[in-house]
Amino acid sequence: MARYIGPVCRLCRREGLKLFLKGERCYTEKCSFTRRSYPPGQHGQARIKLSEYALRLREKQKVRRVYGIVEKQFRRYYFDAARRKGRTGEQMLGLLESRLDNVVYRLGLASTRAEGRQITKHNHILVNGKRVNIPSYLLKAGDRVEVNEASRKMPAIAAALAQVDKRAALSWIEIDKANFGGVFKGQAVRDELNEPAIREQYVVEYYSR
Repeated sequence: MARYIGPVCRLCRREGLKLFLKGERCYTEKCSFTRRSYPPGQHGQARIKLSEYALRLREKQKVRRVYGIVEKQFRRYYFDAARRKGRTGEQMLGLLESRLDNVVYRLGLASTRAEGRQITKHNHILVNGKRVNIPSYLLKAGDRVEVNEASRKMPAIAAALAQVDKRAALSWIEIDKANFGGVFKGQAVRDELNEPAIREQYVVEYYSR
């Protein structure tokens, strides 16, 4: 599966806000967006008024980059959400939040979604006691996610778990630090997804044009 492997701080600067793609570094003075909060490139500091289309494109790109997926995959999530009952934007975010790599991050087993993707692909994660190494695997309500016994001494996982209490609590995630895991309870609650701020209606309008 294709993925972005370039400098992620450029993505935050391009979108004009912190996407929290580098874990704890994003909360320090070392954050590139804090030091240079303008778009990258020669004309980054020029004032440019975005068109209606550009606003919707940038929002779509922002959401895609937050969850670390490519356009083809993101488009598939959107049209899957459009076929479901309820508001398309919220259904789309619910699908993205139920991805295994995202839940690994939400449970505090990884400091970023990219790290969650990596430890999943490297066979460190169990779902309901069985090894799953597909980052895009969609969890169902009640699924238990945990680190396998042999991987629990990994420094990266221990460091991520030590920081999880600093994050906002989410009602659809039940964290079990003692057992290096937790439970995915079900559909994400839209009102709790505020970091970074997402305007999913712009994404819907982008694909509906």
